[in-house]
Order: sequence, then C-alpha cells, then structure tokens
Amino acid sequence: MKKLSTGAVVDRPGSSSSNRTGSWRTFHPKVTEKCIACGICVQFCPEGCIEVKQEKGKKKAVIDYDYCKGCLICIGQCPSKAIESGREK
Repeated sequence: MKKLSTGAVVDRPGSSSSNRTGSWRTFHPKVTEKCIACGICVQFCPEGCIEVKQEKGKKKAVIDYDYCKGCLICIGQCPSKAIESGREK
C-alpha cells in the first residue's frame, strides 16, 4: 500500500497529483451543457483536476474524478451555473 503524506504538508511539489481520491468523496460535481468553457473553474480548483477539452464538437470543462475531492469550489465560481452537485453513490 502506498504511504500518504501527512495532511496539510506538501512534501514535494505536485505530490497531490499522486494521491487519488479513493472512495471517501461525499459530493460529486457534474458539468452540464450550460458550460461556456470560460476556464474559471480550472483556475480555482485546488486539486487541478478540471480542464477545458473539446468534447462532442464543443469545448467544455471536464472533471477528472480520480483526483476530484468533491470540495465544490468550482460550483461557487462558475459564472454560468453550469456545474451541479449530487451525493456520491
């Protein structure tokens, strides 16, 4: 089993990208069709797990759920209210 770093301590730059969320996430943000691909959620995501991608011929924000912690900061920052939240299943 991989050893995790102590909470709130960055032992090396970029180390959060090596720690997958696992099964403890409570909330699950979802990007809807209202997304205008402005990238504001990308800038505010503390885990860096959102990026704007071309998907089905349209640019939109895409969340990497392997690293999303479910903090929902993205929802509060989205100017088009394109990110919704649900409980993790």
